[in-house]
Amino acid sequence: MNPYQESDEIDGSRDITRKPPKAYHNSDFIGSVAARHIRVQCELLEPYYRFRGEHVNHTIVFFESARIQPRDVIEQKLELARRTGTGAHTPDMSEEIEALEKELTVSRYYEDARRMAKQLTEWSDATFPKEEDRYYISSGGGPGIMEAANRGAKEAGGRSIGLGISLPFEASNNPYITPDLSFEFHYFFVRKYWFLYPAKAIVIFPGGFGTMDEFFEVVTLIQTQKIRKKMPIVLYGHDYWDGLINFEKFKDLGLISPEDLDLFKIIDDVDEAQEYIIRKIADYKINDQDSVK
Repeated sequence: MNPYQESDEIDGSRDITRKPPKAYHNSDFIGSVAARHIRVQCELLEPYYRFRGEHVNHTIVFFESARIQPRDVIEQKLELARRTGTGAHTPDMSEEIEALEKELTVSRYYEDARRMAKQLTEWSDATFPKEEDRYYISSGGGPGIMEAANRGAKEAGGRSIGLGISLPFEASNNPYITPDLSFEFHYFFVRKYWFLYPAKAIVIFPGGFGTMDEFFEVVTLIQTQKIRKKMPIVLYGHDYWDGLINFEKFKDLGLISPEDLDLFKIIDDVDEAQEYIIRKIADYKINDQDSVK
C-alpha cells in the first residue's frame, strides 16, 4: 500500500533496516494527495525565482488557438490535396479541400501574431536598455498561434516565455521559446496566475474554449478589481469577435455596466494594435499598482 494515502493502516511489511529517504526525496510522498499543496507551492515559487533570475518583470501575454497553422504549411497541404484529388471527385477529398481552404483563411492570424510579437519585441529591446525594464512576449507554450508569438519574438532577436501545460495531446513546448523561460505546469490555475501576475498587456487572438476561458477570466478579475493594475486588452480580429459574441447585448440587458465594454478593444490591424498597446502601457505605468489581490 501507499503509506501516504489517507488511511490509518500501518504497513507492517516495510523493511525497517533500509535507510529511509528524506521526505523531499520520497517520490511516493511528493506525488501523493497529501503533498498536493507542496506541488502547488512549487509551481508558484519555482517560476518566481526563475523570472527573478532572468530579470523578467513585465510581459505582454498572447492568448490564442493551438490549432491555427502557418500559411505556408496550409498552402502546401492544399496544393497536395488538390493535386491528389484531380479527377477523383470523392466526397472525402472535397471535404478535405474545403477544410483546408477554411484553415488557409484563418492562417492570417498566425502570421499577424508572429509579426506583432516581432515588432513588440523590437520596440521593447530598443526602448529599454536594461533587461529588467523590458516587456517580454509570453504565450501558452504550445503550437498554433502560441508558436507564432514565440517565433516572432525569436525572429526579432529577443527572449520570450512559454507557460506550457501538461496535456495528453501536446507533446512538448514549441521550439521558439527561450529555453530558460520555458515552463510546464500541471495546475491550470497556477499557470493562469503566472500569465497575469507580470502581465502589462494582453492580446487575445481567435481560439476555442480555452481562449474564451482566459478572456472572460481576465476581464472578470479586472472588472471586480481583483487585478488592481490597469492594462490594455486587445481582442484581435473583427471578423472573428464580431461574429462570435454580441458584447452590446450584455450591456443592453443590464448584465454588465456600460463602462465594462471599455475594458477591451477589438482591433483588426497589427500596427494599430501595437500602437494602442504601447500607448496604454505608457499611460498606465504612471499609476501601476502592479499586483493581484
